[in-house]
Amino acid sequence: MLFGLHLPDVTWDGGTPALPQRLAQIARLADDGGFDRVSVMDHLWQIEHIGPRENEMLEAYTTLGFLAGKTERVTLLAVVSAVTYREPGLLAKAVSTLDVLSGGRAMLGIGAGWFEAEARGLGLPFPSLAERFERVEEALQICLQMWSDDDGPYRGKHYQLARTLNSPQPATRPRILIGGSGERKTLRLVAKYADACNLFDSPELAHKLEVLKQHCEREGRDYNDIEKTVQTRFDLGANGERVEETIEHLHELAALGLQVAHGTVMDVGSLKPLELMIERVLPALADA
Repeated sequence: MLFGLHLPDVTWDGGTPALPQRLAQIARLADDGGFDRVSVMDHLWQIEHIGPRENEMLEAYTTLGFLAGKTERVTLLAVVSAVTYREPGLLAKAVSTLDVLSGGRAMLGIGAGWFEAEARGLGLPFPSLAERFERVEEALQICLQMWSDDDGPYRGKHYQLARTLNSPQPATRPRILIGGSGERKTLRLVAKYADACNLFDSPELAHKLEVLKQHCEREGRDYNDIEKTVQTRFDLGANGERVEETIEHLHELAALGLQVAHGTVMDVGSLKPLELMIERVLPALADA
């Protein structure tokens, strides 16, 4: 099993002045310690189940560019980019730039978005859910076209591009991860376009994987070609008392066919839980 470190909360001791140094420390520790990827949220306000909206929140692609300069190995991505926050041509260009400047380490995470108050508050588009899903599919088509030899026009229902020129091209075609577990739309898009899914850690995981398999059959896609990732939390306890419980749960996820455990390390700002993940949890799942 591979591991991803998700950084949804940057409200740490020392406040904003200490943030760059601590963020760099965390990223380098994950990079050196064996994590496969590091991600940030694509939000502009903090989300409510993590903290008050007024807490610190960094813009995703600026942050990923910063992290590219502080790391050498980990894949970098947003989990996940809200489709209406950036025009697809700009999103494809941002991910291309990240890939070039990181030496081929960018991944596109994308979804329909959900935080209406944030979008309304900052004047960003937030159409209906049905339209947002239509836009996700068109955005995926545009990104794939821009990452190919085809620089011709794109004509969709919501987006019209006169020329999909993208220079420089990514070092490698960025892998695509689609976030969410919706059975009718999200998992169909995964089967049709994505290199990876990103499912929530819940008792429904086995069912969601079966639904994805059915969509793959309908799309003529090899189910085994899609990387199965699970969005979870690594809560090891204040003194590491839940390490073994965490390891046991991760073995259960691996047994279901999940290949990447991607999630938040609780109290990561203190560094100690991240060090414990590296010392005890990652080695325990090395062969899972």
